[in-house]
Amino acid sequence: MFKKGFKLTVLVLALVMLFSLVGCGQTSGSGAKEAGDYKMVLLLPGPINDQSWNATNYAGLVKSNETLGTKMEYVENVQAADFESTFRNYAERGYDLIMAAGTQFDEAANKVAESYPETTFCVVNGMVSSGPNVAPILPKEYEASYIAALMAGEVTENGHFATIGGFPNKLMEQLLDVYEKVAVDIAKERGISDAKAVRAYANSWDDVALGKQMAETMIDNGADVLFVYANQVGLGSIQAAKEKGVKFIGFSGDQTTIDPNTVVGSVVFDFETFYVWAVEKYLNGTLEGNMVHEAGIAENIFKPIYTDNISKEIQDKVAAGMEKASKGEIDFASMFANK
Repeated sequence: MFKKGFKLTVLVLALVMLFSLVGCGQTSGSGAKEAGDYKMVLLLPGPINDQSWNATNYAGLVKSNETLGTKMEYVENVQAADFESTFRNYAERGYDLIMAAGTQFDEAANKVAESYPETTFCVVNGMVSSGPNVAPILPKEYEASYIAALMAGEVTENGHFATIGGFPNKLMEQLLDVYEKVAVDIAKERGISDAKAVRAYANSWDDVALGKQMAETMIDNGADVLFVYANQVGLGSIQAAKEKGVKFIGFSGDQTTIDPNTVVGSVVFDFETFYVWAVEKYLNGTLEGNMVHEAGIAENIFKPIYTDNISKEIQDKVAAGMEKASKGEIDFASMFANK
């Protein structure tokens, strides 16, 4: 009886230890979720081949997947009427992180987020965070337009600048305010006393024909340098600039590849760096809600691209201006028309 009881006790203890080890292994596995195990998706308002905003964001997604091992998916051409339903669709399917490219997604993201506390909603260029699971990331686009203005102010011949924005939201107004202020000031410093900037809004992100028409009118009225931030609308504006022989400063993506003799320089948003930074913050638990996460020149998010039409002297001036900005020596807020 003693031997039999002893054997039974040993067997029970062995089984307890085995189940304990198995249990520990399961806990460890479930707690150490791999990057590729997270369900992630990026919503884009336009196509990934627009050579502007959508292409830039898509490049960030690709880099994140390559660098971090994530498997983020994407959806192109999500229309305003479908913002909420698209957010809900992926949240219902248990996605961990839903990113959306553009301020225009702010309202829908914050509204839908209330119903899905386990999902993190991250709007790129977002300005609103009304919940613990809403964590917008915001490139300081006015710092990027500052770089563009450093080029524009030097390449203009008559000091007449034309700018076109997609929609007149706060971020768009701020970046155009900075661009116009800096470009005009530089032109005046060069002796062009009547330097000025004219602004218009397309109220569209994708009307290529409208962009061409607007640009033609502005050029006919004297503009010799164009700056457009309106996704595909900008492609039409570049075509108008090419046909009429004026200069264009590209923005967001490298638009010099379209026509380097027209788009003499571009400011590229390094969203590869930006996305890796943001997604890594999500993976390590520091992409917190109830706040906006910002990055700019100091974080190497923006990079100037030059063609042969931008001299070494101008490039050096741009570099010097960027250095001042990275040190906090530029008072951007003072340039905003509506402070």
